[in-house]
Amino acid sequence: MKKILPYLILLLCALLLWDMLFTFGDASFHIDGEEFDGPLGAMLGILLASGGTLIGVLVAVVVAVVLAVVFAGVGIAVLGALCIAGIAVVAAIVPFLLPLLLPLALILYRQAARASARR
Repeated sequence: MKKILPYLILLLCALLLWDMLFTFGDASFHIDGEEFDGPLGAMLGILLASGGTLIGVLVAVVVAVVLAVVFAGVGIAVLGALCIAGIAVVAAIVPFLLPLLLPLALILYRQAARASARR
């Protein structure tokens, strides 16, 4: 599909150009009340449509950059809020874990005392 896609896009652009240039009766363009038709209207239509497309692409790129920055900022704020919430949960749980930590501290103290006595 990736190899066919450029040829497909080129074909669609060629069909669009064929339609704009060789249907003189249908191509008309209005600027400030003046009507341009024929090859001049087709040329102006292609020129201004491509300009509008370029402006649209530029706007889409700017919006994508702004959204990336905004979402990155929101992500940092969410990560900070999660860290604060985690600290609050740990602070709330530690007093309840103290009876479990006292025997562990005693075991670690005895092992350290035995290791220092061996030296």
